[in-house]
Amino acid sequence: MHQLTRLVTAIGLLATGLALAAPPKVVNGPGENPACFKPWDAKTKFFQWPAKKGPYRIALANGFVGNTWRIQMIKMAKAYAATPEMAANLKEFKIVSTGTDVAAQVAAIDNFINSGYDAIVTIAVNPTAFGPVIKRANAAGVVLVPFDNVLDSEEIMMVNEDQLQMGAQSGEWLVKNIPSKSGKILEVRGLPGNSVDRDRHLGFRKVMEAPGNKFEIVEVVGNWDDGTAQKVVADAVAVHKKFDGMFVQGGSTGAVRALIDAKHKMIPVAGEAENGFRKLCAANSKDGLKCTSLGQSPGLVAISMKAAVTALQGKVMPQMISVPIPQASDPDFKAGENYYPNLTDNFFTTNSFPACGVNLKDHEIMSKDEKNN
Repeated sequence: MHQLTRLVTAIGLLATGLALAAPPKVVNGPGENPACFKPWDAKTKFFQWPAKKGPYRIALANGFVGNTWRIQMIKMAKAYAATPEMAANLKEFKIVSTGTDVAAQVAAIDNFINSGYDAIVTIAVNPTAFGPVIKRANAAGVVLVPFDNVLDSEEIMMVNEDQLQMGAQSGEWLVKNIPSKSGKILEVRGLPGNSVDRDRHLGFRKVMEAPGNKFEIVEVVGNWDDGTAQKVVADAVAVHKKFDGMFVQGGSTGAVRALIDAKHKMIPVAGEAENGFRKLCAANSKDGLKCTSLGQSPGLVAISMKAAVTALQGKVMPQMISVPIPQASDPDFKAGENYYPNLTDNFFTTNSFPACGVNLKDHEIMSKDEKNN
């Protein structure tokens, strides 16, 4: 009797034109719109989900929301959802932030799966704890798209910039700008347990600890937050007195302010793409502050949403999508081009992805809020 009931249900779904839930298939490339959805490398495999008719129910299952990057990311998600392109594909867009508790985030994702959402984009709290919920999403035919802090998995589509490379590029720039290839370096790390923090750290250390370099590295935790980074840098300067260079994963504005407040000699600083950091770099260049600014864009959320919709439409997609790393370095900081004197320090400057047709203006982003909805 139960088998007959399931058969009747399946026939009913097919009769109404609805596809049965199914996981993605591994297929041959190339994928859809490779200028936007660029495969991570030559070994990247490709997925294809059964096509569903839109509009779709999509959710953002965010974790931590305690820094300006995450706040802007949520605002950008809301702004992008309101654009004509995305709004036409959305029946519902839901946002939930659950904090740093892995179990709470997994529960939120499970709730979206069980509630019949078509796709979920997420910044995972931990890169290794999501195996079971990945299987549940795939079994239900739900397109789960981690971005920024991606997962240690090849079973789902993910979107990111190359964090190892971002750390390595920061290290390479510092080595180039410290001719002695020696001295004391302050490394300001991000949120503990996060794959972005881990990978940037590993890429940075690989360069700094390469043969021929003789750097002593002092490590502090700034949580990608200006206030926290300013405090830990101030404390480090009070203890160590002098640094020859600094690498900041996030909270770069606060980190540089700590140097200025301590009247520390201006040094080479590799930081993130915060507007305040770039303003300080431009304003203090004549005093010896040299900077490079590499951006992990909050706009990754828009690319992830676009990727989710494209996958739901049945298009072939790379398992791992690579987004280019935008970089600006001294002496090429230009007001109105790569930093904005009239915008807040907390604004992240890299939000344009021309190849994807994503180019939200600052007022469109900042008019939104970061609340759950």
